[in-house]
Amino acid sequence: MDSNLIFESKRVISSAFIDSSVRMGVAQSVLLVQDNLTECFAAMGCDGIAYREKYNMFWVFTKTKVHFERRPDWRELVTVRTFPIDNAGMRTHVNTEVLDKDGNRLLVANQEACVLSLENHRPVKITNLNYPKEGFPPAAYAEPFARFPSDFSEEDLVFEQPVRSCHIDMSRHMNNIEYIKLALSVFSDDFLQSHDITDLEVHYTGESKEGQLLRVYRRDASDCAGKSFVHIKESGRCVFECCLFFIRLAVQVPAARLWA
Repeated sequence: MDSNLIFESKRVISSAFIDSSVRMGVAQSVLLVQDNLTECFAAMGCDGIAYREKYNMFWVFTKTKVHFERRPDWRELVTVRTFPIDNAGMRTHVNTEVLDKDGNRLLVANQEACVLSLENHRPVKITNLNYPKEGFPPAAYAEPFARFPSDFSEEDLVFEQPVRSCHIDMSRHMNNIEYIKLALSVFSDDFLQSHDITDLEVHYTGESKEGQLLRVYRRDASDCAGKSFVHIKESGRCVFECCLFFIRLAVQVPAARLWA
């Protein structure tokens, strides 16, 4: 195992990363994972900036899966460890662990990514680039990605959302985290306060640009309480899909008590 492939950082959960529960939010958790991955790739010399300058190529993250043990509280100090676990030629998988000050795991994530050409947006072989090919650390989270239902009807439609300039990132497309925020918006704040997420899986299946209209659908699983699917379409094509699993909290702690 090549220990140089493991990027570790200490982070304090700031107010920018919490939600109304005064803990790190679900979307912000994925943002933290993505951010540490970016720093990991920069340390290995294969981040988006390097690939654009050397190869005229860019990274695309296609899938993310997160298992939550506990979302850290505001101002809590955590350790974030990120490392690639394979090089499958056309794609790679990268694990991230978030640990508390005692080394207990708070959440673990697996991300799937590929590299596209800036000229034609076609995938290229990662094995031809300066990306690790061996010496990978053992996987911390290797759960396979799932397949989601696609037959959503108009009865499942929750709301519509135009893509605004505030949703756009440096790729000139809608930012990944903005999709997750839309998915969470199908639930009321009362629901999110009385339930805790245990698992999240998201698939980024298309691109959305400023001015396009997104239609957000939700369906609750018939065979599993607390499990919901969210599907986002633009002009009939799927651009995002995800599955969320929640458990009801036995006792809801008022947010004021968490930081008083």
